[in-house]
Amino acid sequence: MNFSFLDRLLRNWLTLRKPVSRLQAIGLGVACILLCLTGWWLITQGAAESRLVGPLTLPSPAETFSKFSELWNDFALTRNVLVTLRRVSIGFALALMVGIPIGVTAGCFPRVHAFLSPLIMIGRNVPLAAVLPLMIFIFGAGEKNKVMFIFVASVAFVISDAARAIMDVSARYIDTAYTLGASRWQTISKVLVPLAAPTIFSACRQMFGLAFGYIMLAESIKIADEVGGLGYQIQIFQRRGFREHIYLIILVIPMVALVIDQVLAWIQRQLFPHLYGGDGMLRSLVRITLIPWESMKSLFFYRTPVSLPSVATEERPK
Repeated sequence: MNFSFLDRLLRNWLTLRKPVSRLQAIGLGVACILLCLTGWWLITQGAAESRLVGPLTLPSPAETFSKFSELWNDFALTRNVLVTLRRVSIGFALALMVGIPIGVTAGCFPRVHAFLSPLIMIGRNVPLAAVLPLMIFIFGAGEKNKVMFIFVASVAFVISDAARAIMDVSARYIDTAYTLGASRWQTISKVLVPLAAPTIFSACRQMFGLAFGYIMLAESIKIADEVGGLGYQIQIFQRRGFREHIYLIILVIPMVALVIDQVLAWIQRQLFPHLYGGDGMLRSLVRITLIPWESMKSLFFYRTPVSLPSVATEERPK
């Protein structure tokens, strides 16, 4: 009986790409967190001399969480979280505003992609610790430096991901658009961008989590009257030997990132319900917003239809 139960359990766990319900996913995630907390408690229980890991290296969960009220009240946790989040949001928004149009252009036109490839490769692989002194030299040590650091750290990845998403769209969609008489601009705006948009959004959602980690490096330097942010708080606690506070901030950062990721996941489901199962509320709102723009384009940018033979001779993007 027990062997049959174990056999069914193994089949459920080891079946390739078997779907998992949302309730099961939440339960397994909670189980993983509880397992990690249990392991943390086991290696830090007992007197300091008898622990597997000493309190100077890793305080126990009780010792760590007992300092939360001090971190909240005396060290302005909420204010520092909001400051860090504002810097990341502005810098990453700039990266999206610059990176997505460039990436779409590079994905549509191979020669543009070949021209930008060296810069994209350098931007993706340059050590960020080496970039920070240069950013300080250009923008100073204030708020602008931290925002632009996030921009520089993210924009090459955004360009690369957007270009790859456009290039991964099947050529049959382009051929169909040309056959139906679409212009080059219509093929890009009505075919390539909508088909690549879910992939671009998903890549940017993951990249935002990495950008939230990059800010820790930029916030290691602050000017006198500036709010330090979480990165500077970690550095101060390290100098003072407040290990419990450091571990608390390390726990706070992924919790904040998780909340943001869930908000982005909701937006993703609403924008692309055909892929992620949302009710499409935001998608409908975007369509309603674009209706006046489409009407204005038809009035001021009327284009004479092109006959199919001339479309057939149009050079198709590779």
